[in-house]
Formats: sequence, structure tokens, C-alpha cells
Amino acid sequence: MAFNIADLLEHAVDAVPDRTAVICGDRRLTYAQLDERANRLAHHLAGNGVGKGDHIGVYSRNSIEMIETMFAAYKLRAIAININYRYVHGELRYLFTNADLVALVHERQYSDRVAGVLPEAPDLKHVVVVEDGSDGNYAAYGGVEYEAAMADSSPERDFDERSSDDLYILYTGGTTGYPKGVMWRHEDVWRALGGGIDFVTGEYVPDEWTLAEQGKQGAMVRLPAAPLIHGAAQWAAFGALFAGGTVVFVPQFDPHDIWRAVQEHKVNVLTVVGDAMARPLLDAYRSGGYDASSLVAFSSHAALFSHSVKQEYLETFPNIVLTDAIGSSESGFTGIGMASRDADHSAGPRVNFGKDAILIDDDGGLVEPTPGAVGRIARRGHVPLGYYKDPAKTETIFVEVGGVRYVVPGDYARYEEDGTVTLLGRGSQCVNTGGEKVFPEEVEGALKSHPQVFDALVIGVPDERLGQRVGAIIEPREGVEPDLAAIEAHVRNEIAGYKVPRSMWVVEQIGRLPSGKPDYPWAQRHAAEHEPAAKLNA
Repeated sequence: MAFNIADLLEHAVDAVPDRTAVICGDRRLTYAQLDERANRLAHHLAGNGVGKGDHIGVYSRNSIEMIETMFAAYKLRAIAININYRYVHGELRYLFTNADLVALVHERQYSDRVAGVLPEAPDLKHVVVVEDGSDGNYAAYGGVEYEAAMADSSPERDFDERSSDDLYILYTGGTTGYPKGVMWRHEDVWRALGGGIDFVTGEYVPDEWTLAEQGKQGAMVRLPAAPLIHGAAQWAAFGALFAGGTVVFVPQFDPHDIWRAVQEHKVNVLTVVGDAMARPLLDAYRSGGYDASSLVAFSSHAALFSHSVKQEYLETFPNIVLTDAIGSSESGFTGIGMASRDADHSAGPRVNFGKDAILIDDDGGLVEPTPGAVGRIARRGHVPLGYYKDPAKTETIFVEVGGVRYVVPGDYARYEEDGTVTLLGRGSQCVNTGGEKVFPEEVEGALKSHPQVFDALVIGVPDERLGQRVGAIIEPREGVEPDLAAIEAHVRNEIAGYKVPRSMWVVEQIGRLPSGKPDYPWAQRHAAEHEPAAKLNA
């Protein structure tokens, strides 16, 4: 029995071959067509020396070709490596070499960047180029056009037997430093992120055919709004495909394009990454007159909704299920929370832990689940192997508690009386002001609950007396001149005084990563280079 990504997809192909698998723009493929095209690409890559354990870079916006390339890699027991399409030369050079790429599939618009990096990546021998209407010159480095590459290749599914131990790697940029490749066994990442466990009950899916067999009875249409270069969108898509669902993509995040796709394709489940996507989507929906009656669920993965955004969605879409799913590239699924209109989450986002999650203290000891107790989130069971080519960094995210190995990605949480946990935020971004710890996510939620604030990031700013003071970078709603004194007064009523930002900057647009996650290094640079618009003494 192989809990392998390629096998799981092929079981769905065999179960529902004529069902639509993927839609992007005006293109769509059935499961049988997706399988055949992935087979052809896999045979082409194999014919050019790509085999088991080799790394294939995928450098693209959301597209059908991106899904095909990832599955082609897994069919060969090779490894697809996600490449952020915003990277420039230095970042690309690092990733191409750190990830040991031997092949690359990229959109034509990135040809000039690829040409600049290839001389510094001598192991990268074969390049396939997806036409996107641009005029990039890939002939100079011997790139092969994507459709031509498949035209003369076999459509047969005649690959070697695969294993649950085959490797999946996800490069995650996090919030600081160069990207890191998180290594998982296929079975572990499927159990942690891809539907191999019931996220509500914690029960394991019994065998590799269960999801596909269940899919014969019908499945939902899902739209992951985030870029497929990020784990949240990859596993929203993979999990849907394993169960025979239809996955809809837009090439890159545009709120109106997403609502048009929801309306046209009768999307049932929409997944986003936190407020950075949820807020502009809500504004676009209200202004566009779209039909979203097919929508039954709206979920955030990898970044949480603020309380004010949850309430706006529940008022606008009173019949949908609204959920937060927490986790990371290093931990997989850790917990889930369901929002209701009468719930009070003003102190922060709350979720129910998965059965393998606990809190530990800073010394690696177990935190007893008593109300008010704070610790770092840790998860056991199906966890990653570590970081690719970085054993020292790997050691920093694993601890043993009672003889059991746990992964600890760095997020803090607090136990509550009702058995839930309140998410506090990433310890690495915690602001230590006068000896008090302030988690940015809590303050950001308070800021965004003010009607003038569209988005906000909170950082620690050097302070001679306090060590650090709380600083906030604010993006006001379009056409609004923010009243910073009123915003400060509002926040002071929401959270303790020592958490209130003492310095505020106003910007036209907050810096965020393509996934929608906060770009805290950008925020630190902006604060260092600009005088604040407001500064409080107390």
C-alpha cells in the first residue's frame, strides 16, 4: 500500500476519468486528460535524464501546466520544487543551487531571469517553457516549448512502483532570510495536509483508495485563491483532486477574477490566506453584484481571519461555514476553528487543537492544559523529516517530550476554559516592550477592526527606555484620510495599554508576500527609512 501523491491522483483518475479535474481561465481538463498530459510530460523529462530523487523547478503563476508538472515529477518519483515568481536574480540563484535543480519548467515571461541564472546553476541541464503570450527569448539556452515537449512523448502510465517514503519538498520563505526546503515523506504530508486524516475527528483515512471511492458519489468545486507556489494552495488543490473534486484557479490573485470564477463555475469552497485576501474579496463582492449562491464554505489556511473580518463575512454570507485552519509548512495541520455570529473572539482567534497538538514551554517541557497557560504549539505523529541540506536548522524545530518527537515551528498559543486555544502569534515576531510580550497578530486585529483601516502590520521598534516599542504600519481604506488619534483611542479600548502602538506609519499599500502572509522585513525597512506619522509618549 503506497500513500504516494501520484498514486492518490491516479486512483481518482480511475474512479472518475470523465469528471472535470481542473479549470483555469477558458481551459479545462478531465481527470483522464490531466493524467495523460502528466504522463507525457513525465516521459519527456525521463527521456532527458530526469529520474528518481531528481529535483524539478516549477516557476509559474497558477496554471494547469503547473499542476501537470508537479504530478509528472511525482510519477517519476522525482521532486517538484516550488519557485516564487517574485524572486529576482540573487534569490533565484540561491534557490536553483540550494535545491539542486536538474530540470526547470517555467512560464515564458521569466525567460530573461532564467537566462541570467543558468550560468550559475551548472547542474540544471534541461528547461521546458510554457507559452504565456510574452516574447521572452528561451532559444538561447535551449529551452523546449511545453506542448512540443509532450507531443512526441508516451501517454502511457507505465512508471516504476512508488513508495510512501518518496520525498516531497516545499520551499518556504517564512518572514526572514533565504527560503528553506521542508522535507516530508509523501505519506506524512498527505496525513498532515492532504486529506489523509479527518481534520475534525482526527481519524485516519483507512487506505489509499478511500478518498477516490468516496469521490464517485460526488465532490465539491474548490477554488484556492493563493498562489500554487505556496503549500496552503497546493494542498487545498491536491486534497480536492485526491477526492475527485474540481479545482478552479485564477492565474494570480485578483478579487474580481475570483468572484467571476465563483459565479461561472459554481464554486462551493473558497480558500484564502487570511485578511490580506479576505478583505479585498469582500470589497469586490460588495461592488460587483456577483452571484455567490453556490458557495457553502469559506476558509483561511496558513493565516488567520481577524475578528472584524469574520463578522463581516458572516453578515454578508449568513449561510456559509467559515473556518480558520492553522498550521505551517513545518507542522502541517494543527487545529481548526469554526466562526459563528454570536461568538466572542475579540481576545484573538481561537481553534480546537488536532489530537496530536500540545503546548510546550520555552524549555521544551509540557504545558498543562489549564486556562491561561501559554506555550509554543508542538505537533507529533506525521511530521516532516527536517530542512533540506540544513541539519543544524532542523535541530532547532524538533524537541522530545516524554520520549516523543514533536515539531515546534515557533507559534505561541494560550489554553482557554472551553478547551480551545487562542493563537497569539509567531515568537520570532514578538515585541518585547518593557518586559511585556506583545504578539503582532493581536494588535493587527485590533487595528483592522477600525473602519478606517484596511490593512496593518505591527513590528517592534528600538526604544532606549523600553528596549522595544510597538509600531504599526497602516494602510487606510481607499479614499480615506485616517484619523490616527481616533484609531489609537479605538485600539486602546480593544487591548491593554502596553500593546497599543506608540509609533504609526501610513502607507498606500502594505507589503505582503505573494501568499498574502505579512512581509515583516519590508515593514522593518519602511519604519527605519521613514519618520512616523504619529508618535505617542505613553
